Amino acid sequence: MAKLQKPALRKESLSARERAYRHIQEQIAQGVLGAGMPLSELLLAKELGSSRTPIREAIGQLAAEGLVEQTRNRGAVVRQMTRNDITDLYEVREALEVFAASKVAMRGVPVDDLARLQEANAGILELRDELIASGQTTLDDERIERFVRLDLSFHALIVLLTLNARMRKIINETRVLIQIFAMRRRGHDAAMLDRIWRQHTAVTEALVNRRPEEARQILSEHIQNSLRERLEEFDAWDRQNAMAADMAGMTGRGKLLSLR
Repeated sequence: MAKLQKPALRKESLSARERAYRHIQEQIAQGVLGAGMPLSELLLAKELGSSRTPIREAIGQLAAEGLVEQTRNRGAVVRQMTRNDITDLYEVREALEVFAASKVAMRGVPVDDLARLQEANAGILELRDELIASGQTTLDDERIERFVRLDLSFHALIVLLTLNARMRKIINETRVLIQIFAMRRRGHDAAMLDRIWRQHTAVTEALVNRRPEEARQILSEHIQNSLRERLEEFDAWDRQNAMAADMAGMTGRGKLLSLR
């Protein structure tokens, strides 16, 4: 999977803090650690076979980047973004990624990188076929994780293909794509997976055939569709939380009345 990070290093060459940082970031990006979930220094230290110090340092770095929140009472938890956060991130993403696609289209795509784009997109088509064969209507949690990895890989590779070190640095520092792809998603259905696959295919063809305006237009529409979906999911989540709070309040008031 293409990652918006430095080239892969041998595991032995990474510091304990860096290994912890990458491990936690990957779990957040894949949805294993969802919004609001606590980060246990003890459990993470056991998973990685390290002391708690590098875990604490990694969590501090992730907090500085906006992926994690640190509180006195709850410790560190994966950050739940607001509706405005989502819109802001997508605006940054569209500005950077659409420009990246245009630049890549003017240059063309090397054969090896084209194969990586096609491989990630083929994985989405495979998920669609699996879903249809299973008789289920939407992706389950395991398949959603696979989809997120494939989708992130496709979009991250477009940015990497610009060969623009400053752009990669901006995206690395803000973790734009990581934060976007870490958002909890409803299970995608076959029609949605097919649409995403077709849009990825159209973007890839525009890049290969060196049609920058077409690449910009298709990718911009694709990202705006994704924004609408994320906002709809956020609104549904917000309504559910509000209803749960109302129900809890009514239950609490009922208990007080019964004690009088």
